[in-house]
Amino acid sequence: MPECFSTYSADNRKAAFTLAEVLITLGIIGIVAALTLPALIQKNNNRVVETRLQKFYSAINQAVKMAEVDYGDKIYWYDDVTGAEFDKDGNPVPGSSEAEKWFNKYLAPYMKILKTETLADGTFIVYFPDNSALATSTAYYSRGYYFYPSNPEKCMTKQDAEATGICRFTFNFKPIGGGDTWKYHHGKGFEPSKYRWDGTIDMLYEGCKGQVVDSKLHGYCTTLIQMNNWKIPDDYPHKVSY
Repeated sequence: MPECFSTYSADNRKAAFTLAEVLITLGIIGIVAALTLPALIQKNNNRVVETRLQKFYSAINQAVKMAEVDYGDKIYWYDDVTGAEFDKDGNPVPGSSEAEKWFNKYLAPYMKILKTETLADGTFIVYFPDNSALATSTAYYSRGYYFYPSNPEKCMTKQDAEATGICRFTFNFKPIGGGDTWKYHHGKGFEPSKYRWDGTIDMLYEGCKGQVVDSKLHGYCTTLIQMNNWKIPDDYPHKVSY
């Protein structure tokens, strides 16, 4: 009878991984993931913000053009009006915002809007189907707007330095111009804020970084992205979120 031999050998034992080797491999994978995951997340954040900024810019200015068909040149129906009035208890009076009435008449009919809401500070906010939103930046006039790529409620709880150019982006609509202060907005539709801009890239970066006293100039972040073909520059001073 032929002798039977086992096929199991020392070579088979050497091919197996020990527990220590498995743990070391997992540790290396974990380190690599920890190093690369934040960059991947930020890249995705950038892509979402870029896409929604460009989409909003196109949609709002298309609405302006459609309103011009019905109401004539924007310089005639544009109005820089105030937000909601307040009652004796300091609460905004529903339906009293002239800015909201103006928006609902001239622009809202030409846009896809889920709802419009009056906020506690007298401003109003418009919600879009993709979870982005547009709000007036102050209740005192309606030339300034904040665009939120997503989660506006969360972003609105942050301080200016934690929000502008990060989770909210500044636009202006002032087609009637106003000297050198508004020259880059004269005759235009909704544009990234160029209020008081001197035309230099250095001023845009200084404003975006918050290195200027006038907080209105912090809105230059949006212009930086626009001038880079709606792509966040490699040297952009903030990490955007949505």
